[in-house]
Amino acid sequence: MKRKFLSLWLAFALCAGHFAWGGVGTAAADASDLSNTLVYAGENEDTLNPILNNHGELPGIIFSGLMKYDAKGAPILDLAENVTYDEKEFTYVFKLRKGVKWHDGTPFTANDVVFTYNILAGDETLTASIKSNYEDIAQASAPNAETVVFKLSRYNAAMPDNFTIGILPEHLLKGQDIATAPFNQRPVGTGRYRFVEWDAAGGTITVERNPDYYGKVPNIERVVYKTVAVESAKALMLQSGEADLAWLNANYAQRFRGDPNFKNIDFVTADFRSVAMDFHTDFWKQNDDSIGVLNYAVDKQAIINGVLNRQGSVAWSPIQLNAFGGDKRADIYAYDLAKFAEEMKALGWTKGSDGIYERDGRKFSFTIQVRDYEEERVDIANIVASQLKAAGVDMQIALVTRFDWRAGYNGFLAGYAVEFDPDGAYSNFVTGASQNNMAYSDPQVDELLKRGRHTSKPDERRKIYGDFEVAYARKPGHLLVAYLDGNYVSASGLSGLDARRVLGHHAVGVMWNIEEWTLAR
Repeated sequence: MKRKFLSLWLAFALCAGHFAWGGVGTAAADASDLSNTLVYAGENEDTLNPILNNHGELPGIIFSGLMKYDAKGAPILDLAENVTYDEKEFTYVFKLRKGVKWHDGTPFTANDVVFTYNILAGDETLTASIKSNYEDIAQASAPNAETVVFKLSRYNAAMPDNFTIGILPEHLLKGQDIATAPFNQRPVGTGRYRFVEWDAAGGTITVERNPDYYGKVPNIERVVYKTVAVESAKALMLQSGEADLAWLNANYAQRFRGDPNFKNIDFVTADFRSVAMDFHTDFWKQNDDSIGVLNYAVDKQAIINGVLNRQGSVAWSPIQLNAFGGDKRADIYAYDLAKFAEEMKALGWTKGSDGIYERDGRKFSFTIQVRDYEEERVDIANIVASQLKAAGVDMQIALVTRFDWRAGYNGFLAGYAVEFDPDGAYSNFVTGASQNNMAYSDPQVDELLKRGRHTSKPDERRKIYGDFEVAYARKPGHLLVAYLDGNYVSASGLSGLDARRVLGHHAVGVMWNIEEWTLAR
């Protein structure tokens, strides 16, 4: 009965043209047959453009890059069939696959690649979190339709990873503002699935498998992606049969363990939660020396045991679960209220009559914003605030529906991940970098992350990133709390999810091998 209700609901949603943006595959979709349709309860989305949305599931299956990640998170060839690198000239030459077509039937060529990378490396107006990843590209050129040449200004160890970004179609985007183009909600890619429809009113994005895909065509015919903001709603959708797959927080995932109608698939993620301090604000400009000491006042393991149902680990480095991270020299804090009081005294803080520390006539009081629908983050923030208050620090919480970066809050309850090359930390922590939206700055951190990016030998890079972990621990911009496990729950008939891959922020990346998945009703 639940599946029959869902069939009627989806049939309506897929036909609601007056609320929807139609795509190239609209005519081919058959909403009446849900036997091979995967319903995924996912995140809210604003855009499907891979340049602007680099931590969403759908861009990764609609678009494809010159390279892609394998099961171990290593970059391998994708749209390219061959690549050579000239160490002396810092030059990559890619030979492209023959016969690849965009979802609208237009041939894919080297000009599309050059167009995409000229946006990433040359468009000064582009506001994208990944822009700093491409600052070493001096020139991209296409000597012919099947060859792309990248000339770098210097060696960059992370470039193979950066070549995984989805390629955009020049014929559909040339001359348009990439930030506001209608294409962002009606994408055309070369990937395993092609866009059908975005029903904004119904909260669904529909894609169908690409029969002309150059690799293995997926077994599952169609994916209906539900944009769901409230975490509890995802669990209810699974329970009622309205969804086949969802990433849930640890406590919701626990409810499905042992139920034969569902599967729990637990991934390792590099996704951490923290209190990120906003250095645009006067409070942290004046008190940046007092961030690290807060670690002594937070019982992180208690938060993991309670809020995360033991599905996580204590965080002490932003690249702790990266293959190049985890240097124990950076694990310099432990929960120790006596040590906290000692360090606060050394920093010149004294407790006022209300029990809150003061220095230079100013209370140790700051406000962070937390999105109200993210239950797990709200719970983490509340417990951190309670523990800090007991220790003498007043952290106020402002619940918001959307982050407001101009409201003057002193930070937010953040989540980040560096799951692939450790250079993923560059855009977050280097002064002025494209994802450093909290204005964190430290000369030693800058120097180490730049050295790590431009060093070739793995052993040397590992030492550099270990030194970065130590330097960041001594002068942090986040109060790191916990790393989360990636707790997915699926209907029992869904098979093929591969948990070998370390997932990213919000456990993104689960669909990395979706072409191998099967769905039995």
